Amino acid sequence: MGKVLVLNASYEPLNITTWRRAVVLLLKGKAEQLEYQKAELRTRFPIPTVIRLRYYVRVPYKEIPLTRRNILERDNHTCQYCYYKGDNLTLDHVNPRSRGGGDSWENLVAACVRCNVKKGSRTPDEASMPLLSKPRRPYSSLYFEIARSIRSGHHQEWQKYTIGI
Repeated sequence: MGKVLVLNASYEPLNITTWRRAVVLLLKGKAEQLEYQKAELRTRFPIPTVIRLRYYVRVPYKEIPLTRRNILERDNHTCQYCYYKGDNLTLDHVNPRSRGGGDSWENLVAACVRCNVKKGSRTPDEASMPLLSKPRRPYSSLYFEIARSIRSGHHQEWQKYTIGI
């Protein structure tokens, strides 16, 4: 069966829940079904994969800590210069610390040791090493779980609802 992406009334990702909880929300009229699996429950009720709440829920903002683990997760454990994917990754400052670059979501990327040494104390432009993607702060901790599900090949239908995160 699996997990269900719950969207706020504004279509922003809010949570991931079980299919049972999603069915209860649908039956109570608190949500509407946007996507579903081809399989059905015994009652011929399609199993939801994406639902949207009918009423807006205000969610308090929660800061995501800037940690090595979160940077690697954001960058999908992939070197942002040469696409190497693996465990032997370091963190690289896009704007080097020697030039005033600090520790921030927008200035740290995952890099393999080889690329990190090759880039040295230069910017990506100076080293002719373009970044795979522009580093940015994730909007929510839900970002990591959604990204993992999409990358693993499960829940591809979630992708169109998560473009902005």
